[in-house]
Amino acid sequence: MNQSLKKMYEDKISPELIKEFGYTNIHEIPKLVKITLNRGIGEASQNSKAIDKSIEEFKYITGQKPIVTKTKKSIAGFKIRDNIPIGLKVTLRNDKMYNFLNKLINLSLPRIRDFRGINSKQFDGRGNYNIGLKEQIIFPEIEYDQIDKIRGIDINIITTAKTDKESLALLKKFGMPFKK
Repeated sequence: MNQSLKKMYEDKISPELIKEFGYTNIHEIPKLVKITLNRGIGEASQNSKAIDKSIEEFKYITGQKPIVTKTKKSIAGFKIRDNIPIGLKVTLRNDKMYNFLNKLINLSLPRIRDFRGINSKQFDGRGNYNIGLKEQIIFPEIEYDQIDKIRGIDINIITTAKTDKESLALLKKFGMPFKK
């Protein structure tokens, strides 16, 4: 599947973007750099199994082991001590990135209840797109019976686009289902 998205970019999307934005150099054409997924797990300071369960979920979803992020300092008000695991992050590049994007667009997003498209205003001003998902059960690898708690995931799609308009055009060409 990943070859189809990559090939589609090279054969169809690149020429369409050149025509739409009038690029003169092939290096100006926006492309995907990486996709990062992260999750903050606040309850991990009291429940160590929450981290283990989330690591397994990330492995199933991305096909790659996540990095465990730890606290940098103690905060008594949040009952957090120094160097305690508090979140996870994964960076996907190349084939795994295209595989994940294909799965996100064609399988996972349509599984969201009452889905009418994703918001096209979640760009950061530099051509990167951010999605916040409320539940991990939209991914086909996660079985509803196996999860202990519904947790969200933040997905960041990093591109080489200079503007949000260019990035929006790129993601639309990939088939990202934006609201009309």
